Amino acid sequence: MSAALPTSSREWHLVARPHGWPKAEDFALREAAVAAPAEGRILVRNKYFSVDPYMRGRMNDVKSYTPPFKLDHPMDGGAVGEVIASNAEGFAVGDHVLHGLGWREIADLPAKHAVKVDPEIAPLSAYLGVLGMPGLTAYAGLFEVASFKEGDAVFVSGAAGAVGSQVGQMAKLKGASRVIGSAGSDEKVKLLVEEYGFDAAFNYKNGPVRDQLKAAAPDGIDVYFDNVGGEHLEAAISSLNVHGRATICGMIAQYNATEPTPGPNNMAMIIGKRLRLQGVLVSDHSDLQPQFVQEVAGWLASGELKFQETKVEGMEKGYDAFVGLLRGENTGKMIVSLV
Repeated sequence: MSAALPTSSREWHLVARPHGWPKAEDFALREAAVAAPAEGRILVRNKYFSVDPYMRGRMNDVKSYTPPFKLDHPMDGGAVGEVIASNAEGFAVGDHVLHGLGWREIADLPAKHAVKVDPEIAPLSAYLGVLGMPGLTAYAGLFEVASFKEGDAVFVSGAAGAVGSQVGQMAKLKGASRVIGSAGSDEKVKLLVEEYGFDAAFNYKNGPVRDQLKAAAPDGIDVYFDNVGGEHLEAAISSLNVHGRATICGMIAQYNATEPTPGPNNMAMIIGKRLRLQGVLVSDHSDLQPQFVQEVAGWLASGELKFQETKVEGMEKGYDAFVGLLRGENTGKMIVSLV
């Protein structure tokens, strides 16, 4: 065990429940003591940690599929780093691991909650995005939940984000007849078509989503991958063909709403078109992990699957990165870099 262990670590705490958009005063960057790991545990110096849209829901004190963040405690989330001390069999100093204790510089965790990752296969930060939770969400949500099949026309909202950008490319790689994406800037629209190979894309700020989607998919769509909700979901219900399927992954359009948001006003179409709308939680699909990593690593190696990251440098920028994500300032995965 190394004698030169750090004695303290900075970590982000939630100190107040945000009402609407999170504010800087809802968070605090605090110092915590670091000790040698107890039996069965490891100490990890985080190199990158993830900020994700689902974290906004965990800031509310409501019962959900994951417990809310506790006030005046460190927040958590995906992180990847290097083992600096180990008191657990199978883990050595210098190993790189993926784990769930982000938002801090040094993580002290049970070794059984860490997964070794190989920096030779992909950059370490990729294990938080294309090879991590967002990538598996895209993979499971498209192929298992939406029952994608060759020849389907696919529409993805939030298509330049960490999940959406992978959904569109995976659909193309598996033989989609047409892939359409929506994003929040003309630059992102250009990226979707020119870099990621989408057949069409539009800026949802440039006009009604329903009209833009109908123009981009005149023959309708078979699959909708929803990261946004609201107007996008209503437009997709209009454009879905008979027996269409929608994977409901996120609803970022309403995460910071302080009043109830109206639902789609065309839900009756679900009956006549015999549509299936189903939510996806990545934790339900861990059995797909080996298949997912093998297939996606192959696509990355061949250059068929592309990804982008938006890296915000510095521990003190954790809040800025998270709010930037909610505002759509990221292209691809939003990551805080501590290296």
